[in-house]
Amino acid sequence: MKFVTAQAAAGAIASFDRVFIHSVAAAPQQLIHAMTNRAAELRGVEVVHLHTEGEAPYARPELCESFRTRSLFIGPNLRQAVAEGEADYVPVFLSEIPALFRNGILPINVALIHVSPPDEHGYCSLGVSVDATRAAVETADTVIAQVNPHMPRTLGDGQVHVSRITLAVETDEALPEHSAPALTDVERAIGLNVATLVEDGATLQMGIGAIPDAALAALTGHKDLGVHSEMFSDGLLDLVARGNVNGRAKRKHPCKIVGTFVVGSRRLYDFVDDNPEVLLLDVAYVNDAAVIARNPRVTAINSAIEIDITGQVCADSIGTYQYSGVGGQMDFMRGAALSEGGKPIIALPSTTRRGDSRIVPFLKQGAGVVTTRAHVQWVVTEHGVANLYGRTLRERAQLLVGIAAPEHREALEREVLARFGRKG
Repeated sequence: MKFVTAQAAAGAIASFDRVFIHSVAAAPQQLIHAMTNRAAELRGVEVVHLHTEGEAPYARPELCESFRTRSLFIGPNLRQAVAEGEADYVPVFLSEIPALFRNGILPINVALIHVSPPDEHGYCSLGVSVDATRAAVETADTVIAQVNPHMPRTLGDGQVHVSRITLAVETDEALPEHSAPALTDVERAIGLNVATLVEDGATLQMGIGAIPDAALAALTGHKDLGVHSEMFSDGLLDLVARGNVNGRAKRKHPCKIVGTFVVGSRRLYDFVDDNPEVLLLDVAYVNDAAVIARNPRVTAINSAIEIDITGQVCADSIGTYQYSGVGGQMDFMRGAALSEGGKPIIALPSTTRRGDSRIVPFLKQGAGVVTTRAHVQWVVTEHGVANLYGRTLRERAQLLVGIAAPEHREALEREVLARFGRKG
């Protein structure tokens, strides 16, 4: 592993290369800015990544001749660029992204990664994000690493030997942090409703944000919970400390918390650092529905932007405006459905911040269906729980109207009547 300046490391990137950037809180900002600073010398560089925290300066419109982004999941730093046609989005299940690299569909020329310093055996760690970065490191022609003592050393699939790293840049900077939001009454009510569906011994999958945190906060009376999740955040930590989460009932990786990336506070990063209870593994494995289903009572808690009265879930766009991505929702919804006693759950507030209903007669024009009506079983709002499994379209619509915001139910009922006619 040869240490150089960030600018010298960025010199290894050539015009028309495909460059992968490490994901989420591990996005190597020093290397990103060094690459972007070479814009005048570069043409046609394709930048590939999932969601990344921090800035995405390569997506600025004035740099369009130098860089073009192919995003596999959209975060706030790319939404405007995608909306304005300055960047592109690839709809893909998170579990299938590593195969894009390993099968040569998207061959990687340069991987920009962010790692811990090497241990006594010469292994660095990918730290807080293993996800598809493991596959990018395996297949890239050139690997450039930002080496940072603030990066936790996580166990699992994130070990990278120094011999695999072409060039390295030393840095000493804190990772981006997400503070847990204060929970509203609506979010707490949703969390309590979700908690009624969680059984002792369940294996949990959850994301980041207020609703997953509210659900976790309502599980303090549960026993022997496990975790097999695409990601987790601070909301899990108190349950681990209290012993509610111990993984004893899991069949796959018992007594281990399994994920593929984490994002949260320094407390979370300290928790995963060199913790044998935590395994961060390749997302092709973690999000494999067959692997997920091997655990009992998998309870997958996912969110939505809107859901129509037949159960179709839009979770990645607002009409044609691309908000996020397909991600791992379908991986876990299907895995939970196939699990013995599993429960795939969509949890969402009944209204938007503007007061519009999130339960709608039809998805907005251009909206993407992330989870089909055939995959949706449990839907939860602050007003209750609907089990759609085995229900007709008319029955589904009536159940969903029952958990919609009261002020929108009459209008929804008229839509149900117009579409399906009278019951019986």
